[in-house]
Amino acid sequence: MAMETTKKKETTPREKALEILLDMERNGRFSSQALEDGLRMIQFEEKETRAYVSRLVEGTTEYRLQLDRILEQYAKLPMKKQKPKVRCLLRMSVYQMLYMDSAPDHAVLSEAGQMMKRHHLEGLLRVVNGILRNVQRGIENGEVRNLLDSSPAIRYSVPEWIAGRLISVYGEETAEKILEASFRERPLTIRCNRTKQTPEELTEFLSKENVRTKQGELSKMALLLPEIDFVRRIPGYRDGRFSVQDESSMCTIEAIGILPGIRFLDVCAAPGGKSCYAAECGANVTSRDVSPEKVDRIMENAERLGLSINAEVQDATEPVEEDTEKYDVVLADVPCSGLGVMGRKNDIKYHVTPEGVKELTALGQKILGIAAAYVRPGGKLMFSTCTILPEENQEAAEHFLKEHPEFGKVEEKQFLQGVDPCDGFYYCLMQRVEA
Repeated sequence: MAMETTKKKETTPREKALEILLDMERNGRFSSQALEDGLRMIQFEEKETRAYVSRLVEGTTEYRLQLDRILEQYAKLPMKKQKPKVRCLLRMSVYQMLYMDSAPDHAVLSEAGQMMKRHHLEGLLRVVNGILRNVQRGIENGEVRNLLDSSPAIRYSVPEWIAGRLISVYGEETAEKILEASFRERPLTIRCNRTKQTPEELTEFLSKENVRTKQGELSKMALLLPEIDFVRRIPGYRDGRFSVQDESSMCTIEAIGILPGIRFLDVCAAPGGKSCYAAECGANVTSRDVSPEKVDRIMENAERLGLSINAEVQDATEPVEEDTEKYDVVLADVPCSGLGVMGRKNDIKYHVTPEGVKELTALGQKILGIAAAYVRPGGKLMFSTCTILPEENQEAAEHFLKEHPEFGKVEEKQFLQGVDPCDGFYYCLMQRVEA
């Protein structure tokens, strides 16, 4: 008689996605962290499987507020009162029904039922099945579409206050471009390490490695890689030929006009992209951040690129008296709400509050005031953020200039995602008057 063998139960892509979503739900983790850990567990699965899990997790996260509004149209309990597993399962199921053509509704409903059984939630099976079938009918008869069209906040799955604030500042048309950009796929942007080759030479090198590139629109050092999503596997990455950096950040360093040999201080530097670009331009760079872990990231990037940077652990809110008027250029890329990078960090919008914006604005102004003391007479101060709210940007800069008449504005730029070919970003370059 042939011996029976026990077959290990495989984890389906939907099960892995549910596991990652639950990790985020229960432990308050950002999607990028939870997804990276989850994908590591299935790193030897087919590429298509990992891509499916990524899309399901990222999409469910990105559309979470919208999915909850839809589900609450058809469920008796508010989503926040549902069991965490049920809540995550409902969200990912509706996301598939709405946005994933590769997942037929009948397969989504069937797999949802099987997952309920596997997780010993049979007592809620009829309820969940009923909710999903009602959503399915709502999609078919246009009820769901009418709900999505009822407001920009629902359509683009953002908190009402963010949609309202953007509309009040930029008008409805531009606000919708900003919000819509969060859902648009964009190519990976890299910065050529000018100490190793020219952009043309890097383009030729990548072409020989079958990596397609396009020239950036805002910086001569930028290349766009439309078919790449995992940078560490790109030929030349480990050799330090390039860094990942958005063009808006490149423009911030280029606007300074760095001359070889200048003393350059970056007070909130991790992971070190701007510090490294300044070093590539020939500056003598001191790069600081608040923890050893962050400083380690700066050094890892500098060493990979073959750059010499002095990296130090230092809280930017604590003055360093011996650095008074010591530097030619000081960069203060201060903590902010991050609303300019909603498309790259798809759950950042859920962690930002109006109260939090006020706190971050006050923190940024404190750091900027301290950093200003390090600028020598005639030197430059660069203030920057990755947000698009004027209270964190233009208004903060104007407040600083009123408090520090020894500085004058040289150049100011607000990038808007969906309007400009880059992330949302702001910089204000200021110069200290000569003594």
